[in-house]
Amino acid sequence: MHVNSFSSTLTVVYSNPMRLQSGVWRRFQASFRKLNDSNVTIQNKKSHLTRLTYNTTAAIHTLTTLPCSNTTSTWTCSFQFHSSFLCLFPLPSKSKFRFFSPSVGAEPEPTTYNTTNMRRDSRFFFSLSLLFLFFSLQTHHCLAALTTISSNQSLNGDQTLVSKDGNFELGFFTPGNSSNYYIGMWYKKVFQKTYVWVANRDTPVSDKNTAMLTISGGNLVLLDGSSNKVWSTNMSSTRSGSVVAVLLDSGNLILTNNNNASATDSAPLWQSFDHPTDTWLPGGKIKLDNKTKKPQYLTSWKNNEDPATGLFSLELDPKGTNSYLILWNKSEQYWTSGPWNGQIFSLVPEMRANYIYNFTFVSNENESYFTYSMYNSSIISRFVMDVSGQIKQLSWLEPTQQWNLFWSQPRKQCEVYAFCGSFGSCTENSMPYCSCVSGFEPKSLSDWNLEDHSGGCQRKTKLQCENSNPSNGDKDRFLAIPNMALPKHAQSVGSGIAGECESTCLNNCSCTAYAYDSNGCSIWIGDLLNLQQLSSDDSSGETLYLKLAASEFHDDKNNNGTIIGVVVGVVVAIVVLLAILLFVMIRRRKRMVGAGKPIEGSLVAFGYRDLQNATKNFSEKLGGGGFGSVFKGTLGDSSVVAVKKLESISQGEKQFRTEVSTIGTVQHVNLVRLRGFCSEGAKKLLVYDYMPNGSLEFHLFQNKNSKVLDWKMRYQIALGTARGLSYLHEKCRDCIIHCDVKPENILLDADFCPKVADFGLAKLVGRDFSRVLTTMRGTRGYLAPEWISGVAVTAKADVYSYGMMLFEFVSGRRNSEPSEDGKVTFFPTLAANIVVQGGSVLSLLDPSLEGNADIEEVARIIKVASWCVQDNESHRPTMGQVVQILEGILEVNLPPIPRSLQVFVDNHENLVFYTDSSSTQSSQVKSNTSVTSSQAKSNISSASSKSLGGEN
Repeated sequence: MHVNSFSSTLTVVYSNPMRLQSGVWRRFQASFRKLNDSNVTIQNKKSHLTRLTYNTTAAIHTLTTLPCSNTTSTWTCSFQFHSSFLCLFPLPSKSKFRFFSPSVGAEPEPTTYNTTNMRRDSRFFFSLSLLFLFFSLQTHHCLAALTTISSNQSLNGDQTLVSKDGNFELGFFTPGNSSNYYIGMWYKKVFQKTYVWVANRDTPVSDKNTAMLTISGGNLVLLDGSSNKVWSTNMSSTRSGSVVAVLLDSGNLILTNNNNASATDSAPLWQSFDHPTDTWLPGGKIKLDNKTKKPQYLTSWKNNEDPATGLFSLELDPKGTNSYLILWNKSEQYWTSGPWNGQIFSLVPEMRANYIYNFTFVSNENESYFTYSMYNSSIISRFVMDVSGQIKQLSWLEPTQQWNLFWSQPRKQCEVYAFCGSFGSCTENSMPYCSCVSGFEPKSLSDWNLEDHSGGCQRKTKLQCENSNPSNGDKDRFLAIPNMALPKHAQSVGSGIAGECESTCLNNCSCTAYAYDSNGCSIWIGDLLNLQQLSSDDSSGETLYLKLAASEFHDDKNNNGTIIGVVVGVVVAIVVLLAILLFVMIRRRKRMVGAGKPIEGSLVAFGYRDLQNATKNFSEKLGGGGFGSVFKGTLGDSSVVAVKKLESISQGEKQFRTEVSTIGTVQHVNLVRLRGFCSEGAKKLLVYDYMPNGSLEFHLFQNKNSKVLDWKMRYQIALGTARGLSYLHEKCRDCIIHCDVKPENILLDADFCPKVADFGLAKLVGRDFSRVLTTMRGTRGYLAPEWISGVAVTAKADVYSYGMMLFEFVSGRRNSEPSEDGKVTFFPTLAANIVVQGGSVLSLLDPSLEGNADIEEVARIIKVASWCVQDNESHRPTMGQVVQILEGILEVNLPPIPRSLQVFVDNHENLVFYTDSSSTQSSQVKSNTSVTSSQAKSNISSASSKSLGGEN
């Protein structure tokens, strides 16, 4: 027998005159697989040569072959692994097999096996398995990973360099489905393989077994299979014989003199902390050389499977403002930390919660830099310049085996400059964020599938002016794209009217788009970068006119006969419609409702008689609740409205009009629009848009003739509702607390788009909720504990109510109603327990859905709901954070079970809820706050009011 060792593969070749049957070898192979998860392969060579390959998990440092000797029936070969000796005796027929390891003490009695009948003796295979297990255990020191790299000790293949306490590991790796190999560093104790440094990020090698990392000429160098230098530390004036590479437990790879290999406090000759890639570890720094004004960069990967230098980088401002900047392509700044004020960076308020991180900023004549460390050294944390163009601070949560995002900036993805590349449009509220504008397609679809949009988009059809014969073909045209955030670097053109602006761009082949507004004409030359499609509720957008080839416009200008026919038909139809309209107007003249008097914007002041006529004397009631009754009506323009007669309004005329005027200015796609009001003495009425599909309660709780809402629609309704509440809490001039969030106040339009109703009414009734609290007495409802305990009510009360409602999205029934098996179980308690204990979330699902739901979305909804109903309002998320979680932007972790749900949790030490860039509170909250008995025993519900869309 002889042994060959390379990388971490141990190959044993047996020569035996006996031909082993295939069935025997299958048993032999299976016995090895029981020993280790490593790969085991066996090959038969001719009849008498069999190869066994056993991949170990540790590298072999050195292997020395000693002289072999033989007797009549025995060959003895010794192999030295550092201080251990391994003697294996594979024998011919009627010989013996013996093993011992001197490294563990005196030589033991050899274990002897008779191989005469080994084909029939299954004990041989069992014993051989035990033998190799013993070998693996006793030679662990021999096969341990490298602790240093020197001129005499190289690293290749599956060998790795490990730090003293095993915090970090360095070796060859290949990311994702890539075929390239890199020298990189990763956490050894973290379950998810997370790379923190890459040496040859822009120069990969193709074969890890022929490549080699070694010390040469006093530098740490990476050589490929042809001994070409691929990467080097590029130091000068070093003594090659005395230099070694050591990986410290801080994640810092250093070069030091051999006699200082264990002295980590001495200044290294070279260190990876001075050459970061995309990750900034505790103890590292991103500095500015104050003499040369040359900054140090933290640069993103190109994409998740390519560590090459990306487009996004972080640097300390070379102008000396003591601010960190994020740049695109090291040229376009799109975020700043603000200057260091002695304690934090002024635009990063999260740094105030510094009980986790110890921050230090240093500035002297040589350099300026910021560094951080952990107060608790056992916490694993990293700062990353992510491929998304955002900087992120993450911490590893050992109980959940996942990375928790502490904060990130910029907060919105579309605030990252040119994230979608040239001619790519970014939309904040869509997934994926990026899409090509009309007439364009991705340059590299494979990159886009990896969420790498940096290559941008290309034209599907060339412009006329780009063709070899520009005189042929139709002229290029412009596509109007409304509500866009206009790109930077526009050229102002002195064109007086929009037509001149269009002509200017059309006559310049390099012009790709133009815009015309109150500031005049602006044109863009070359690629369009940083295009952003704004949401419908954002009024700051402009119309961008994009130049496209004429063939991109699908209209027919040649069919003149068809056009003439259509024109004649339209004219005739218009005449007929006008006659019918005139007839209808004459017949309805006496019943026509007055138009009302506009008071501010689109808000109209109606007369009481007008609304009385519109609702046929309030005859068609849609519903009723704590604030009043709702009736269906039709205005003079035939538009259908919902008229709410308010009850117990004690405000004066002027104050009422002021409050209503404020409510009327609040408009969002997920809020019911207030169209007008009536205020005549004690008569106070509000006029809203009518919602044809009624309230969420009508459909969610399986009323007769109601449509069963599938899971996808429920999820979108939950998300839309959260957006509406987030707008009320965070986007209005003054925070508006709804105070009565429940399914009855979530209305659905013709497309089942959710709209929050009755917002702002709490202020009209003076927030006297004594009347509201009595309407659903005795059932668990939606009121937060603070309503009962008497503490100040904030927007987090709405969050609690929203959370209770989310549980009902899953179950399809009231939280306190009995399940189908007749058991009366408070559903939030059941759901929270199942999620925390890792049970089946589909068992909680509304039976009418028949299990048709996305399991991850169901679990996400329950987790968010459980966080929303926390007893301590400071532990609840904001509605803005809820929106980001439901959109998949933020991850949500397992919540603690609130005491008010009558379930106690033993360990409150690490309550981690969310990741957010704007919160000034840590994502790790110590839950040591006691909850009053009134919170824990709250059985009080909110009012039962019907929707403005009402029951049918």
